[in-house]
Order: sequence, then structure tokens, then C-alpha cells
Amino acid sequence: MTNSFANTARLLTAGLRALIVLTVLTGVIYPLALTGVAQGLFPHQANGSEIRSHGKVVGSSLIGQQGYGPQYFQPRPAGGLGSNSLNTRYKLEVSGATNLAADNPKLVQAVEAAKAKIVKDNSVPGYTVRPSQVPADAVTSSGSGLDPDISPAYADLQVHRVAARNGLPVAEVDKLVEEHTTGRTLGFIGEPRVNVLELNTALRDLVAMG
Repeated sequence: MTNSFANTARLLTAGLRALIVLTVLTGVIYPLALTGVAQGLFPHQANGSEIRSHGKVVGSSLIGQQGYGPQYFQPRPAGGLGSNSLNTRYKLEVSGATNLAADNPKLVQAVEAAKAKIVKDNSVPGYTVRPSQVPADAVTSSGSGLDPDISPAYADLQVHRVAARNGLPVAEVDKLVEEHTTGRTLGFIGEPRVNVLELNTALRDLVAMG
């Protein structure tokens, strides 16, 4: 009985030691080391890919935002969850694409309505948008519903409206879009894209400069 108690005590002690050692290694040392490496090599990404304007964080380059005024570039439509949902708000707790089929009447109607609105909103004196100019990403949400980027085609479509709303030359706004267009990753992965928040932040700075 004494030996049995001693063995039990030895096993419990060994288990406790293992728990303490592994807790320190995996719960303290490893996270601190990983955080240190990330902060040293990739500080921007490690801190959430923050976008700053005048010293203040205005968002992340990884998460799309809604609610921009008509003088700014507009993002992709927000996604939605639920069989009958076409969510119009960017909220992380409901991120995800709609599960409506491509031929669902409600989805078709929503896409057509979105296209008509884009044509109307972006047509200004001297420049009329044609329905055929509206790219797919302008009227459809991404898989997450939180895509921070739009296609260069959608950005170009909005240039004349943004220029007119802000009293800027079209060429100047067009140059701004070109400067904020990112090509394919490594030259072959993905598609060219424009980060809406970064573009609008630069636009706001440009307008403020007069």
C-alpha cells in the first residue's frame, strides 16, 4: 500500500512538473517569441494592417468598410448570411456571402437594381456610364462579404463622379487610382486590385491640400 501511494505521488508530481514546463513553453515563451519575430519582421501585418490618417487609425487594409459619402469611391456590395438575406451592412459577425442561387429572382433583381443605381450615380455632365461598363464586382459581394478591394475597372468607372463631387480634374483623380492599383501577387496570383480605404484616405488628403 505504501508503494502504491508512493507511485501515485510520483506520477502526480511528474504530471504537475510536465504541466508547468509545457505551460511555460507553449503558453509563455513560444507566444512571446512568435510575437517578437512578427513585430521585428512584419510589424505592419502583426498589428492588423492598420491604415492611418493624420495619426489616427481609420481601419484595416484587410477589412472593407461601408458608409462612404457620394464624394468618395464606393466598395463592393456587402455580403449576407441566410437564405433570404442580402445584407447591406459590413459587420464582422455576419460576414459571408449570400447563399442565394445565381438564378434566384431576388438576387437577380438586386443585381439589376444595383447596376441601374451605379449607372445613375456615376453619370455626370459630359460623361455617361453605360450598363455594359459596370463590372461584376460592382454589383456582387465577395465570398466573405468584407472585401476591402475593388477592380481597377470599377475604380475607373467612378473617377468622373469623384472628380466632379470634389472639384478636382479628372486626370488628377485618375492618377490617384493608378497610384493605388496593386498588380497580381508575384505577377501571376490573383487579379489587379484597388484598396478602397487606402484610395479614399489618399483622396481626402488630396482634397484637404486644395
